[in-house]
Amino acid sequence: MIDKFLEYLRVERRYSEHTLREYERDLEDFCSFLNLSRADYEAELVTTEDVRMWMVEMLDKGLKPRSVRRKLSALRSFYKFMLKIGKVERDVTRGVIAPKMEKTLPKFFKESDMERVEAEMDYADDFESVRDNLIIELLYETGMRRAELIGLKDADVDLAQMQVRIFGKRKKERIVPFGEHLAQEIERYWSFRNEKFAPQLPQEQVLLINNIGEAVSANYVYRLVRTRMGEVTQQKRSPHVLRHTFATTMLNNGADINTIKTLLGHSSLAATQVYTHTTFQELRAAYEKAHPRAKKAEKDPKNGSKSPEKGEK
Repeated sequence: MIDKFLEYLRVERRYSEHTLREYERDLEDFCSFLNLSRADYEAELVTTEDVRMWMVEMLDKGLKPRSVRRKLSALRSFYKFMLKIGKVERDVTRGVIAPKMEKTLPKFFKESDMERVEAEMDYADDFESVRDNLIIELLYETGMRRAELIGLKDADVDLAQMQVRIFGKRKKERIVPFGEHLAQEIERYWSFRNEKFAPQLPQEQVLLINNIGEAVSANYVYRLVRTRMGEVTQQKRSPHVLRHTFATTMLNNGADINTIKTLLGHSSLAATQVYTHTTFQELRAAYEKAHPRAKKAEKDPKNGSKSPEKGEK
C-alpha cells in the first residue's frame, strides 16, 4: 500500500522526488515504531492510540514539533488515500492533534550584506568563479528555490525578454523577470561554459554544471552559499535564506504582496504574508533604536510611573 500511495503521489499529484523520499521515510518510521516491516504493514489494524504514542515517542526523543507535524501530515495523507480506494473504513489520524509549533519569522540577509558579497565576488576569468557568482546572483535576484535552480535548462532563460521560466513544486510553471546585470552574468557564464564544454554539451542542456560537465548538486549549492555569505555575516546561511532575502527586499522597496506571491510561486497568500511580519519587525527595531521616545520607560519603584530624568520637572 505504501508503494501504491507513493506512485499515486508521483503520477497523479506530480510530487517531486525529494518530497516522495520524505513521505517514504516518514511512513517507514511509523512502521518501525510498530515493529513492522514495510511489507507487513496492515493499515486496518492500526489504532488512533498507536498514532498518538508515535507522536509522544518522537517528542520524547527531542524531535522538533515542526518535524513531528510533517510526519503526521504524511500519515494523514496516506490514510486519506486508503479511504479513497476503499482499503480502510476509518482514518485513525483523525482527531489526533499535532503539537503546537512556535512561529518563527524567516531569516534574511540585509541589503548591505548583499552589496558586500557582490563587492567581494571574485571575477577572475575562469569557469568555476563565473559559475559560482551566477549561482548567488540567480538565487538572490529571482528568489527561486535550490531545487528549481538545479533544474533550470538553457531553454528556460530568455535573455531577449530578460526573464526566466521556473518549474516549481508539482511542476507548476512561473515566469520571473530579471535585470540587465543578471543578463550580463548569464551571457558571461555561457561564454566560459561553451568554451570549456561545447563539444560535449547535450541539446537539452541544464544551465548550471560542475567541473566535469554534470548538473551541480544540491549539496554544492548549499555549501557555496554558506561559504560566500559567511564572508559577510555569521547568521543562518542557506539558499532558502536568499529566497527570503529576495522577498523581503522586494517588499521593503515597495512591491505589492500579490506580486511577490506570484514571483515566489506560492499557492496561497498566507505563505507570503509572513514577510510583512518580518518587515514590520525590522521597522520596529529601527524605530526603537532611533526614536528618543521609543525606549522602554523605567518605572518608579514607589508609584510604578516612569522615573524622571535629571533636570525633568
